[in-house]
Amino acid sequence: MPEPQCARPRTIAVKATAVAATAVPERGAALERAAAPERRPGSSEGGAPTGRPRGLWSDAWHDLRRNPVFVVSALVIVFLVVISLWPSLIASRNPLSCDLARAQEGSRPGHPFGFNGQGCDVYTRTVHGARTSVVVGVLASLGVAVTGSVLGALAGFFGGAWDAVLSRITDVFFAIPVVLGGLVLLSLVADTTVWPVIGFMVLLGWPQISRIARGSVITVKQNDYVQAARALGASHTRILLRHILPNAVAPVIVVATIALGTFIALEATLSYLGVGLRPPAVSWGIDISDASPYIRNSPHMLLWPAGALAVTVLAFIMLGDAVRDALDPKLR
Repeated sequence: MPEPQCARPRTIAVKATAVAATAVPERGAALERAAAPERRPGSSEGGAPTGRPRGLWSDAWHDLRRNPVFVVSALVIVFLVVISLWPSLIASRNPLSCDLARAQEGSRPGHPFGFNGQGCDVYTRTVHGARTSVVVGVLASLGVAVTGSVLGALAGFFGGAWDAVLSRITDVFFAIPVVLGGLVLLSLVADTTVWPVIGFMVLLGWPQISRIARGSVITVKQNDYVQAARALGASHTRILLRHILPNAVAPVIVVATIALGTFIALEATLSYLGVGLRPPAVSWGIDISDASPYIRNSPHMLLWPAGALAVTVLAFIMLGDAVRDALDPKLR
């Protein structure tokens, strides 16, 4: 049976296309490569990542490990924590053992930092003084972070009268000078341990964390996933603990980390002024205060505890800055 005339043009067109594709294979391959999406290492076809996407905390840790500022400050802090827990590892002498016959003597074998005005080994007292500073800084930061986060989160989440009252109380505490408040409050306490100093720092330090936590919670609670959880009937406690706080706690951690170095410096300042820790406690602030009258004749008495204090404060501030850069997407 003869082939219909209407099918011939279509057959001829198909054959022409096949011949053209066979004649110029290089051009067809080039067009395919140009149209295909670029594939990066660690990604599948279409540009999608092969592994699971990193969250905020895993992404921050990924950046921190490659930040030299974080690495250096973390190593210094780890060293300080180790000698705070076990000072005898590098200083076996008693920091309260003194010999007046060696008062204000300089460096000598076995005593690299010399002696202070009472004949105590400056090296031993500098090593043992790290425990006081680290304990005060860490506990004060934890107390401030917990107290400020709880009050600020409740104010930002519920708002209304609770927010108004807390904001006015916060303004009152902001108006109190920290050093002046320490001079007044701690002078009334006879206890020479670290607990009154820590309590004072928490009392005057929580308003700043509270303001930051309040603003962060107000921002997070406007997100769609929070509104969806509320529409599904989730309780206030579940919404606050499961959906808001995990996404609002990053600024609080950053500020608390930076404030840790500030608290260490504040403890040394109050001890220097005579209202913080007092003898027989071992503190860098006490040693700096005792060495101040002899700075011209025996500068080594002031140099080592002051240098240890400066390095410690700088390490915690650098750590806080690195954590802030890693947790804040706007700074990347």
